[in-house]
Amino acid sequence: MAPLVDAPLVVVVPVYNEGANFDGWWREASPHLPHGAVVRPVYDMEEDDTLPVIARLRAEGAPIEPLRNTGRGVLKAMLTGLASVERGPVIISMADLSDDLAIIPRMLEAWRGGAAVVVASRYMAGGRHIGGPLLKKLLSRYGGLSLHHLAGFPTHDATNNFRLYDAEFLRTVTVESTGGFELALELTFKAWQAGRMVVELPCTWRDRVAGESRFALRKWLPRYGRLWARAMLHGTLEQSPLRRLRSR
Repeated sequence: MAPLVDAPLVVVVPVYNEGANFDGWWREASPHLPHGAVVRPVYDMEEDDTLPVIARLRAEGAPIEPLRNTGRGVLKAMLTGLASVERGPVIISMADLSDDLAIIPRMLEAWRGGAAVVVASRYMAGGRHIGGPLLKKLLSRYGGLSLHHLAGFPTHDATNNFRLYDAEFLRTVTVESTGGFELALELTFKAWQAGRMVVELPCTWRDRVAGESRFALRKWLPRYGRLWARAMLHGTLEQSPLRRLRSR
């Protein structure tokens, strides 16, 4: 594993009964983690069936630090994990084996180059989205592509939660998300709005094969829609002829 001299990488993994997946996630992720990296699975309850798997991996020497959620649910889990990192890079990954963990070294390179957010992008050239419900896939793809092409949003993929964030940037953000999975869109939008560097890298995403997804399209679609509209408005205004004339 390559050395990481800038700051230790922390990988935050929200878990909810991911006992069937977490061992596989670790085996897949570990070859791509730099020396000194720490994995922090964030769990809601002591009865979570992921915890015995974590205990076994820790006994084998894996650098895994389970973290109790300060609330409940995926949003609080992500925020609990992100807040536990004071400086350096922090990655959000789900334990469902959907994420393209092989791109972690390239994500770190982008962070070292000054990126506040690094997006694993399914919809840019070279990216792939395999499996999953068709409606969810279409909404995700064309929602992201429309933001990119019409508003200049700095990624083709607005919704994939597999992202790297700079911890110091995160401390400048007041989070407004109330549901969970829309957090990635909010943080990327606010980095763009603040003029921070956002980098995207092509990835291959595969739908989970074990466990139950916590994503509920009907519940979260309005939340995505509001953020999409804000980002579209921001990009449209930034590209307006009047704004460009005033900036000269």
